[in-house]
Amino acid sequence: MSVSAVTADVAADHGLTAEEYAKVVEVLGRAPTFEELGVFGVMWSEHCSYKSSRAWLRQLPTTGPQVIQGPGENAGAVDIGEGLAAVFKIESHNHPSFIEPFQGAATGVGGILRDVFTMGARPVANLDALRFGRLDHPRTPYLVKGVVGGIGHYGNCIGVPTVGGDLYFDAGYDHNILVNAFTCGVARRDRLFRARAAGPGNPVVYVGSRTGRDGIHGASLLASAAFDAGAAAKRPAVQVGDPFTEKLLLEACLELMGTDHIVAIQDMGAAGLTSSALEMAGRGAAGMLLDLDRVPLREPGLTPAEILLSESQERMLLVVRQGSEAAVEAIFRRWDLEVSVIGRVTDDGTFRARWHGREVCALPVAALTESAPVYRRPAEEPARFEQLQHFELAALREPADLTEVLLQLLESPNLCSREWVYRQYDQLVGGNTAVRPGGDAAVVRIEGTARGLALTVDCNSRYCLLDPYLGAVLAVVEAARNVVAVGARPLAVSDCLNYGNPERPDVMWEFQQGIAGIRDACLALDTPVVSGNVSFYNETDGRSIPPTPVIAMVGLLDDVEAHLTPWWKAEGDAIVLLGRTREELNASEYLAVVHGLVRGAPPWIDLETEKRLQRVCLAAATERLLSSAHDVAEGGLAVALAECSFGGAGLGARITVESGMRADALLFGESQSRMLVSLRRRHLGRLRDLARREDVPFTVLGEVRGSSLVIGEMIDLPIEHARARWRRALPERVGG
Repeated sequence: MSVSAVTADVAADHGLTAEEYAKVVEVLGRAPTFEELGVFGVMWSEHCSYKSSRAWLRQLPTTGPQVIQGPGENAGAVDIGEGLAAVFKIESHNHPSFIEPFQGAATGVGGILRDVFTMGARPVANLDALRFGRLDHPRTPYLVKGVVGGIGHYGNCIGVPTVGGDLYFDAGYDHNILVNAFTCGVARRDRLFRARAAGPGNPVVYVGSRTGRDGIHGASLLASAAFDAGAAAKRPAVQVGDPFTEKLLLEACLELMGTDHIVAIQDMGAAGLTSSALEMAGRGAAGMLLDLDRVPLREPGLTPAEILLSESQERMLLVVRQGSEAAVEAIFRRWDLEVSVIGRVTDDGTFRARWHGREVCALPVAALTESAPVYRRPAEEPARFEQLQHFELAALREPADLTEVLLQLLESPNLCSREWVYRQYDQLVGGNTAVRPGGDAAVVRIEGTARGLALTVDCNSRYCLLDPYLGAVLAVVEAARNVVAVGARPLAVSDCLNYGNPERPDVMWEFQQGIAGIRDACLALDTPVVSGNVSFYNETDGRSIPPTPVIAMVGLLDDVEAHLTPWWKAEGDAIVLLGRTREELNASEYLAVVHGLVRGAPPWIDLETEKRLQRVCLAAATERLLSSAHDVAEGGLAVALAECSFGGAGLGARITVESGMRADALLFGESQSRMLVSLRRRHLGRLRDLARREDVPFTVLGEVRGSSLVIGEMIDLPIEHARARWRRALPERVGG
């Protein structure tokens, strides 16, 4: 296309507003070429530039003594001792997964794996956070099976265990599902690699798969725009993954990282060659010249714009030291991968691309990176909150059959067993999985040490819908409590912030409230945010998703063999509740499932109280006092007791309760800062002392006993019967 054909209308087709296109012309002093327009379109897209969120993300705490690398690189990194670093990040692949669930989810896993091993870390675990619409929506079973199949296919083939995650169903996701993928890897802390181009004249090397037409405009027009009824037509913008090639790329990159040849390395993810080249040049305050003729192509006839914008998977861009080209090529050829020197680093701060001797791009790097637009969009609290948060407990009818209510909750989509999902994932490949999916957090051994990493992802979107600030606080707190429940000390966070259209003032207000909640909780718990992702425009035909700030938390166990699980271990163990139960049912799963109400402010939380609870649990775990530990979360105390009974031993519990509150609030309320533990009776005195020292309420509820869950006169439930209904609920409804 000729220069004269580039107009504001063409720019709009590339995702640029009229004002942004005018700014492009002002920056260049001329109209852009068609290729340059494509570059501006992707680099100034919401997905690549964070133009609506960047100003607010600066509020998040990102430093601490444990932090080696905070936000701004491919992934974050924290110190885990013995000269090692945990490298991790969570990202979204929402729109591609809604359009093409198998490949969308698969390439989401592939992309986050590359972000981690690009830093020099060998991936040791994957997790996923999935949100779907109602199970009785006609499209939901298809989407669930496709997404789960794609995640399992990619992770299983590349040989990285998928060890945990979370799964929620809600009508708010009927038309826009969420697929968030998390990867954690381990690296030597003195051998972390960055994406900062340096050294004028140093070669720029393309490695991995060949470039095709898949994924073009994925970043600018798929991930940075809301959906409408024609969303299915965007299927060609979804990438296609090849995990076997990714495995070769991983091993080749890690082999190269054992040398001194690399200056910088960057995954070709969203916006492909364009973003990888510009991000490396921008971070290094350098320029870059690319010869597009040298890019290995999957098919003939690709135009320069297509080569620049393709999001074909399993590709990397490297800056290597001059003179090392032959050695670098030899490594990638040995792994049967494409490798080609396609350019060089320059010192003029300009991104240039040539095609058959013609310069198709000559753009200032700064204008495309740090000087990209930043918006402070209008934000306004919506009027709906006053009505949503109004809830009168006294007006709620108490059910007569509490045993049947517990069974109803255990069979509900958000509380039933996720075994159907995680049995499709290889959980043990690599041989370092110490705690498999199904508990509070996964635990993975750190090879060559006695230590372990605890990993979890959490967010209750109902809480966030009812109070975006408090919901975000509770997402952080829940993640930290889940890590503590396995005996690990929380270290740091990676967040995936899923929201609707930021051009709507109510959505922007939700986002700002979410940032404030994460900030306050992370400051209180000393868990800095070291990496993450913002996913806006999660809406279809004007219907936005519930605000969903997913929190991935990483914790450290000094002795991996001391890890805890939720399940009862021995008959006769005492069962203790740490923390206080309040008479509240607002925002609960019980209220939604049994009464059909989504009402009330989320449960009250005091961060100092939470910190004291976590200190007690960690001290008790360190002293080996506990047989089991389990966070009391969605579904309340009765559901937590049932979950503890569903372990391999099939042991039940006999619980005595003395309370002046209504029974359903006692059993199913979701009061925060509570942990359910079991232990030998000889340790009760020491645990009581630890709790008293921190002023944490301590209640002996009963003991592990028999094969039924008996709670006073209220509930008498045979464990095997309950477990069978809990396990089969999801596959029966998905059709798996």
